[in-house]
Amino acid sequence: MESVAGTVTHDPPPAAGGRQGGPLIVTEDSELLDDLLRLCAAAGATPEVHHGVPERRGSWEAAPLVLVGDDAARRVRGAVRRRGVVLVGRDQDDSGVWRRAVEIGAEHVLMLPDGEQWLVDRIADVAEGVGRPALTVGVIGGRGGAGASTLACALAVTSAREGLRTLLVDADPLGGGLDVLLGGEAAEGLRWPAFASSRGRVGGGALEESLPELHSLRVLSWDRGDRIAVPPQAVRAVLAAARRRGGTVVVDLPRRIDDGVAEVLTQLDVGVLVVPAELRAVAAAGRVASAVGMVLRDLRVAVRGPYPPGLDDREVARLLGLPLVGEVPDEPGLSRPDEGTAPPGAAPRGPLARFCKGFWERALVEAGAA
Repeated sequence: MESVAGTVTHDPPPAAGGRQGGPLIVTEDSELLDDLLRLCAAAGATPEVHHGVPERRGSWEAAPLVLVGDDAARRVRGAVRRRGVVLVGRDQDDSGVWRRAVEIGAEHVLMLPDGEQWLVDRIADVAEGVGRPALTVGVIGGRGGAGASTLACALAVTSAREGLRTLLVDADPLGGGLDVLLGGEAAEGLRWPAFASSRGRVGGGALEESLPELHSLRVLSWDRGDRIAVPPQAVRAVLAAARRRGGTVVVDLPRRIDDGVAEVLTQLDVGVLVVPAELRAVAAAGRVASAVGMVLRDLRVAVRGPYPPGLDDREVARLLGLPLVGEVPDEPGLSRPDEGTAPPGAAPRGPLARFCKGFWERALVEAGAA
């Protein structure tokens, strides 16, 4: 066990998909119980409450999370050892709490009120059935007009077609809206301004259900209003909620790095820098890569032709000092959906869809999610 500010913190054990219900609370301390019930309500979970180990067979073992009040540690000492047990107390100066935690096999020791936010998040995780977080990919143009939005849409459309839960996030308020590129600017659902006041934790399921659904994926885009930014803490909360749902998250990034974009970059697994094969574009992309690389460790380059003499995709990657994803192919006849055509990547056998499918196959294997 490792203590941080009075709280033993570990990654939560993996959980199966789907909602799993609320935690099991074991305590006779009425004040502590009131606090734990309040925190469960804040997390959207309904707990089962007992004074000791439940008499009903299997209740102790089956609960997704067990919260044992320090007053009840002695009464659960003989219970079957299991993961996900939290010993909850109030006395920061009680050194004996660590011994009692070991005696009951607790993975965490948490002191209220300091650990309240951690506990709310943990309860909500088990209530939502959180498992492996979404593989999150950001796409950014090396220069204006590089085709980053087109590739982001194609990656999301391809992911959804492969049966993965997919969320496409438009992080560029000046880009015109990815819902427009997907032909869904009139689709019902919330846009970024609706989340501007978000703080703390946003429910993953509620977020997903509130967004427009286009081409079997969910889209978080901008509306046509005057707001062109949301606070960084709101960006953090929304992206964290999106990632908890699993599957894939694709983010279309602007070339400028402000506080909100920096929050997105911290939650990316992979960044893809789209660079046309032009010397000026490579020079511009180098500056973008330097800025992004200050936050994002795994940044790769995807190159768009045609190529001038002496320049190809490998040379572009070498000049930028980045791993090469590959050459992004042109999609013949690709135009705006409002002109009567499908969105980028919609043709399963098209060159862009094949490129995106290959990207996901490699990325999922690297992430250990395949």
